[in-house]
Amino acid sequence: MNNLPPWLANMGARSAAAPVIIIMLLAMMILPLPAVILDVFFSFNIALSILVLMIGLQTKKALDFIAFPTVLLMTTMLRLSLNVASTRVVLTEGHTGPDAAGKVIEAFGHFLIGGNYAVGIVVFVILTIINFTVITKGAGRIAEVGARFTLDAMPGKQMAIDADLNAGLIGEDEARRRRTEVSQESEFYGAMDGASKYVRGDAIAGILVIIINIVGGLIVGMVQHDMQFGDAVANYTLLAIGDGLVAQIPSLIISVAAGVVVSRVANNEDIGGQLITQLFNNPTVIYLTAGIIGGIGLIPGMPHFAFLLLAAILAGIAYVVDQQKTQAALEPELEAPVEVLTEVEEASWDDVVPVDIVGLEVGYRLIPLVDKAQGGDLLKRIKGIRKKFAQEVGFLAPTVHIRDNLELRPNSYRVTLKGVEVATGESNFGQFLAIDPGTVTGPLEGAVTTDPAFGLPAVWVDASMRDHAQAMGYTVVDAGTVIATHLNHMISMHAAELLGREEVQKLLDHVAKESPKLIEDLVPKLLSFALVQKVLQNLLIEGVHIRDMRTILETLSEYATQTTDANELTALVRVKLGRAIVQELFPVGNEVTAMT
Repeated sequence: MNNLPPWLANMGARSAAAPVIIIMLLAMMILPLPAVILDVFFSFNIALSILVLMIGLQTKKALDFIAFPTVLLMTTMLRLSLNVASTRVVLTEGHTGPDAAGKVIEAFGHFLIGGNYAVGIVVFVILTIINFTVITKGAGRIAEVGARFTLDAMPGKQMAIDADLNAGLIGEDEARRRRTEVSQESEFYGAMDGASKYVRGDAIAGILVIIINIVGGLIVGMVQHDMQFGDAVANYTLLAIGDGLVAQIPSLIISVAAGVVVSRVANNEDIGGQLITQLFNNPTVIYLTAGIIGGIGLIPGMPHFAFLLLAAILAGIAYVVDQQKTQAALEPELEAPVEVLTEVEEASWDDVVPVDIVGLEVGYRLIPLVDKAQGGDLLKRIKGIRKKFAQEVGFLAPTVHIRDNLELRPNSYRVTLKGVEVATGESNFGQFLAIDPGTVTGPLEGAVTTDPAFGLPAVWVDASMRDHAQAMGYTVVDAGTVIATHLNHMISMHAAELLGREEVQKLLDHVAKESPKLIEDLVPKLLSFALVQKVLQNLLIEGVHIRDMRTILETLSEYATQTTDANELTALVRVKLGRAIVQELFPVGNEVTAMT
């Protein structure tokens, strides 16, 4: 291995697999293969097509099988290579008998023909037409439309990711993963649109191959091998139909898999779970279907047993579903504990409840957003907001206390600061807010409103309209994201009020771990604690972040002997933080437009 070239030594087994497979497929077209090897490859082709179909049925979204376009191309090349190899064997060895091209072709030929060559040819043509004009064409059209709408929806999805990132709902790694997923989705549908053309061409090639095998076989058999017309027809028709069928059935299976994958609507269920859930979820519909089928079964001349049996089965399914829904609706709710009247105690200082620094109150319909048992993730998002705020602004915001408030409207919420309401809004649980960033292509049907955080025009839409709204350029977020973004905006706006003495003390203690001498010389020798707090609050009021505490404190130490005015010290610190301020307003790579 040490004598190998670097490019070959660094190539792993997986990297070498694709070139080796392609070379093998090309070799199959050129080199003659014995019947036994053809049996192995035909069996492998059938097994591979079934495997691909099973994977397609188990995927929960199209990107779970992102290699499918490549698999589609490789399986098409495999079938074409087998067609060439089998045609060579049929024409050169077909005169020796039906098993000349292997047992697989012979078995499929006997199975389909059943002693009648006309029936065999008709059935083969029907299978090819179904594959070519229905399944493959439909899957290709879905991929084409999916590629177009996915591309149109990319700006809205990217802005939604940026909104979640800015709100602290997701981290950099998650945002990067989502951006990659959006890009891969567009590339996937584009690749599927192109790969479907290969499958359609494969279907046409299958028809041409069977014609060539029959006509060419008759000519070769009767001219070169002196076979009788009847014997030549028997041999070469059997071989041609068997060869075509053993290629078209895997092609049909792969086409079905392509249709299943590209027609998927992404959710947390595979295709089987979706079908069972949505087809048998409404007992009323199933009862009506059972009644119609039963009525058809009573028509004179109809097969009564088959229709009535099916009607009875559907009625039974409807009854079971109805009972399950009724049972779920009648489940007793948890009874509230009965308060026991006790003797009223004397008032004490324990009755004085401290005011929450930051509070979030929600109406009763929004309670599922903060209830982990009901799948609510708002608490997790708020933790992300505090973490991102600390990383960007420079100090840890106080804990957000969340409680329900029955005095609010069901879909309302409000943000409080030191017990005083500073913001309010509404969020419809179960719906999505489609925000117009100014580049949408048309209006949406729904409840017109405004984004509570930034005041942009928006529309509340159902989940079924989400993809359509994104395709039109809207930034679509769920109800929890609406509240989290609004809360993050209010915390950022009132950062100066949130920086209390306790937060400043923790900031100084944090800096003292690395620069103890700096803190010791500044507070309280040169400046008072209150003056340092006032300077930091002034910076936050101006929108200047205080992440670089070392520079801030060193500047205060440098000018503390010259002035003790908070505004003057703030101006001096602002100058020292100039580069950080400019970078925050104009990130690296952006140009600053100026007139001179």
